[in-house]
Amino acid sequence: MLSPIPPGGDGLVLALDIGGTDIKAALQDASGTFHGLRRLPTPHDPHHPGDIIVDKVAGLVRGYTAQAGDVPLRSIGLIVPGLVDEDAGVGILSANLGWRNYPFSRMVQEATGLPVAFGHDVGLAGEAEMRLGAGRGLRDVLVIIIGTGIAGALFCDGRRVHGGGFAGEIGHAPIPGGIPCACGAAGCLETLASAGAIARRYTELTGNPVPGAAEVLAAAGTGDPTARRVWSEAIEALAVVLSQMVAVLGSEAVILGGGLSQAGSALLDPLGALMDSALSFHRRPQLLRAVLGQDAGLMGAALRARDLLAGPA
Repeated sequence: MLSPIPPGGDGLVLALDIGGTDIKAALQDASGTFHGLRRLPTPHDPHHPGDIIVDKVAGLVRGYTAQAGDVPLRSIGLIVPGLVDEDAGVGILSANLGWRNYPFSRMVQEATGLPVAFGHDVGLAGEAEMRLGAGRGLRDVLVIIIGTGIAGALFCDGRRVHGGGFAGEIGHAPIPGGIPCACGAAGCLETLASAGAIARRYTELTGNPVPGAAEVLAAAGTGDPTARRVWSEAIEALAVVLSQMVAVLGSEAVILGGGLSQAGSALLDPLGALMDSALSFHRRPQLLRAVLGQDAGLMGAALRARDLLAGPA
């Protein structure tokens, strides 16, 4: 059920975060309050991977419109994973969900009759963190989301770097080691430093399956030598890539989000020490934890939908 929606204002926007396994959806009113938050499975169709998402979005629009009553739904904020051309409204590539060069903005607008603000999931989560969370007041920032994989959003002089849709693929920055990656390369950062990789490497080295990185960290705290090795190698790999990025970009802060950031000081303290030893005259960035949590992407989608209504800056 929807919570009561205040009448008037600028109406409602619909925020949609399309993930590999689930979709998050919610209406947002002009005050920034979410209504009717839902999580539902992401539909998959190997032959029509983009079309099935558009059909699902159109159905959600119909359902939310009916529940909103007299309060108008004015725009949609839609974010997806993979490579994204935000200006063209195109999903360039999603290895997990299967689309290539799919015109999401045009197709969703035709299906719903509503204007569509389209973006990259981690990119807009980063924008939300900059506008509403740990990045407020900062200009030169790396927002890094570490979960099953690793991705990021790069902000220089207050603006996000897009790179034609290719910026932010930090998880596939090369590091020494040469572990094969699902992308086809060898030696990608996320093969050592993602939460998924930490759990997977510990399982492979010990034969003891663990559900996640938290269990590896806990084992390291009890003195387990394999857990300590896996955890240390993950942080060392992160420090190498982040130090290189800070040296190039002059970032004033690194904001860490995703599941691995829940490790708190067990991650931030050794990471900070390693980065400090790697840098010389460079700016020393603050290491901050993201504060918006798992719905940062949804917040970013809603912000972009509101920006669309406001028109050009």
